[in-house]
Amino acid sequence: MSPQTPAGNDTAPADIGEAPERVVRELAGIPAAEVISNAIILLMSAAAEKLGLADPDPASSENVDLDEARKLITALAGLVQAATPDLGLHGKPIRDGLRGLQEAFREASVFPDAPGEGPGEKLV
Repeated sequence: MSPQTPAGNDTAPADIGEAPERVVRELAGIPAAEVISNAIILLMSAAAEKLGLADPDPASSENVDLDEARKLITALAGLVQAATPDLGLHGKPIRDGLRGLQEAFREASVFPDAPGEGPGEKLV
């Protein structure tokens, strides 16, 4: 029996070293636009969680972390700005989602940023 990883998997350390190579080979077959879209979705989802938007009452959510949400939204805005030419038909809904997160951030802030000064607003 091989040693267990902290997650409880029966994966030997030698197998762990091979995993990154396998992942890279698998990624090689995925179009860049799909990888970028998946990264955007991950950032959007994480920002929404940090804003408490997944909770029925975001204002009283224990998950709200505006500092973390700011970082995620800013990173998202940078990625959207850089990837805009490659997003095609998905560009508008993605920009709309980003604007929605920026508005939710402003609404959740006790002292909202000045217009154009919010997370990622200078990037898009």
